Order: sequence, then structure tokens, then C-alpha cells
Amino acid sequence: MAAGKIYLIPVTLGNQNYNDVIPQGVLEITRSLRLFAVENIRSARRYLRLIDKDFPIDETEFLEFSEHTGESEISKFLEPVDRGKDMGLMSEAGLPGIADPGALLVSAAHRLRIRVIPLSGPSSILLTLISSGLNGQNFTFNGYLPVKPAERSAALKSLEKRSRNGMAQIFMETPYRNQRMVDSILSVCSDDTLLCIATDITLPGENIRTMTIAEWRRNVPSINDRPTVFVIQ
Repeated sequence: MAAGKIYLIPVTLGNQNYNDVIPQGVLEITRSLRLFAVENIRSARRYLRLIDKDFPIDETEFLEFSEHTGESEISKFLEPVDRGKDMGLMSEAGLPGIADPGALLVSAAHRLRIRVIPLSGPSSILLTLISSGLNGQNFTFNGYLPVKPAERSAALKSLEKRSRNGMAQIFMETPYRNQRMVDSILSVCSDDTLLCIATDITLPGENIRTMTIAEWRRNVPSINDRPTVFVIQ
């Protein structure tokens, strides 16, 4: 029997109007699957019931994984795929494999010569970059910066230095620490550095703005507890 396939399943960034951001063909593939590798089983089930109120949850197998899942366990996850069953890989938000542990499973699938099929959907990181007006030809995604203030400030200084070569520097923060991140950026970065703050991407309160640090200091945003992506250049 030929091996199954792994579909990289996009989900919304929190928007209940899934038809606005997920293509119909992707929804149909997602609804057809009965095996999923997910970060969080409860949120995965909630999403499936959102896109199909009659989705057969009880007939579906969910394999939960994280960055701490070992290689041997991931190999076991892939056994049914190797035997011919298709699997959906689902992130908590947006596209799997970006700022989440999905790449671990995808890498193992490639080693087993299992076909990996990416599906179109929203990515807060890419949507921020293309709407920032900053360099979409040359950029780096840096994930989450250090939590400790001194280490965070040092990281910001390093990113700003790298951005002077025209390379846009993208990073994120846990929503409840967003305001502290803004305070750090505005205290560390130079007046002429450009900063894009993109909040609630695809959601009703979406706000995306790029200004200099000097301009932001006169218009400090209130973004605590709101999903946000930052870009400096």
C-alpha cells in the first residue's frame, strides 16, 4: 500500500468568519481527514466543529505534540501515514511549521519519503511583512525575544543593528507581554528606525501601522493581550 500524505492545515488567526481567510478547497480537504497531529486537542476539535458543526470528532484520531515530543514518538505518529492513511498537521493559529513545532514532524516525514502538501491560509508573520512597507526581499523572522528586560534590550539592539543593512527583522511576543515589548522597543531603538506594529491580523480590530520610533513615542499604542507581530528596519 502506498504511503499516505501529510497535509499542512491552515487555521484562522482567531476569526470566526473562516470563509474570509481559508479557501474552500482547503476546508474540503480538512473536513475529509480523520487523523490529525495537533498542538492542542481541544482547540483543534473546536476549529473542526467551527468549519463543520457535524464533524465526526469521535471517529477522528488526534495526536498531540509539542517542541518536547521526542523523535521516537514522532516516528510512531507517522506509522499510520506510512501504512496509507492521510494526516492533517494543524497549528494553534495560522500555518503549521512557522513559530510552532510542526517542522519536527514535517522533517521526520521527509526522512520517511512521505509526501508533504502545504495548503494556503493566513500567516500573521507574512501578512504583517507584506503590509508593513518594509523589505519583503530580505528579512528574518526571529521568533520570540528574551523575556528578561536586559536580555530583551540586548536582543533589540542586535536586531536594529542587523536591520541597518536593509534586512527587515520580524519578531513576536506573548500577547500579555506586548506592552512591555513596546516599552522596550521605544526605549532602546533609534529615532529614525522604522517600526511596524501589526495587531489583530484578520480580526475585526486589525490595526497595522509603520512609523519611525520617534513618531511611535508620540503615539504609544495600547496592545496588551492582543496578538501582535513587530517588524523593525
